[in-house]
Amino acid sequence: MLTVTVNGVPREVVRGDRNLLSFLRYDLGLTGSKYGCGEGLCGACTVLVDGQPLRACMTTTGAVAGGEVTTIEGVATGETLEDLHPVQRAFVEEQAMQCGYCIPGFVMGTIGLLNREPHPSAGQIREALAEHMCRCGTYQRIEKAVQRAAGGEA
Repeated sequence: MLTVTVNGVPREVVRGDRNLLSFLRYDLGLTGSKYGCGEGLCGACTVLVDGQPLRACMTTTGAVAGGEVTTIEGVATGETLEDLHPVQRAFVEEQAMQCGYCIPGFVMGTIGLLNREPHPSAGQIREALAEHMCRCGTYQRIEKAVQRAAGGEA
């Protein structure tokens, strides 16, 4: 039996070949990570594994066994605006979402970026989020939200 820690809770994995996104959504009921393309290209399924972004649709549970998986559900401490993770709060404050489908992946990608580079340049932000897709086209507001979360000008 394999174990994966998800949002701080150890979880047993029955099948190590199971898709991580399916495990999170259907076995654990954590539906914040979205199924988009199923090929790792859109970023909607992005979660953090040991603090770094990873496409859950392209990863097996066995590949992350023993690791710490953080989903969008695991980053806020409560349900009010003040309880949101600083990146989530910045996305709200910059109105960086329309339909919201892609936002969990963008938020998790941003948290991973800020874990590596606390004060990224505009170029680093664009590079880190280049493989995330937003059908609504709110890229400029997303970039401003990342800058705000990093403590820079929004």
